[in-house]
Amino acid sequence: MKTLYLSDLDGTLLNRKTALTPNTVAILNTLMEQGLCFSIATARSRSSALPVIEGLHLTNPGVFHNGTFLMEPETGTILSSQVFSLEQQMTIHRLLNRYRIPPVCYAFLEGRERLSYRTGEQSVGMEYYLYNRRNDPRMRACGSEEELFDGDIYYFTCIGYKEELLPIYEEVKTLKDFSCIFQQELYRPEYWLEIMPKNASKAYGMQKLKEILHCDRVVVFGDALNDLPMFKAADEAYAVANAAEELKQAATGIIGSNEEDGVADWLLNRLLQG
Repeated sequence: MKTLYLSDLDGTLLNRKTALTPNTVAILNTLMEQGLCFSIATARSRSSALPVIEGLHLTNPGVFHNGTFLMEPETGTILSSQVFSLEQQMTIHRLLNRYRIPPVCYAFLEGRERLSYRTGEQSVGMEYYLYNRRNDPRMRACGSEEELFDGDIYYFTCIGYKEELLPIYEEVKTLKDFSCIFQQELYRPEYWLEIMPKNASKAYGMQKLKEILHCDRVVVFGDALNDLPMFKAADEAYAVANAAEELKQAATGIIGSNEEDGVADWLLNRLLQG
């Protein structure tokens, strides 16, 4: 019986410094060399995930952007994707305009992955986000709304305070064509509202990856609410000790924290036990 082991990154496999410890890298690489079927399921894009998993010898496709894309980590080959129709883009456009919330629009534009944002309309959380990505070649400053919504959009991100974004989240939840995640930023007070096509979720990406790799079972690891659909669909689901309480309640068990190499140590002990 072949088992796929699938882990979230931030807050789960990565520590508070947003890094893999040498111990985690060594354990996972050794286990993968011995045949462990392992990969990642993250809210990050492939571009932002690759730098933080440097040294990890992933050979299986990964789930990126909360299930929007299933991609080969090394080559960037897209195996599965979800993008908005023009009508869906306009629905979100009108909604965000009504609440006066400027998004970051993730899109493929002229064959390139671009993250478009309006200049001069940033919240404190958005300024922090943009500053940390100031050297990212995907970033695209726009002077108009028309320019902001260029390309094939597959992801909207809004960053702000809970009371600003909660009404939008409540409204998007009622729309049948969309998937939506609303959760607090790790280690910061702001909240993130992430809007995706309906089938974009870690659970959907997990099932696609299971089919591609011809696995019989899936065991997953996570820490945040965007991992909840994946937890509910997996055969086994383990929350790290630092995970959100709601995720712990949905878990098969609780393992060591992201500061304690929790995922790698659990896998090592599990496989040592046969």
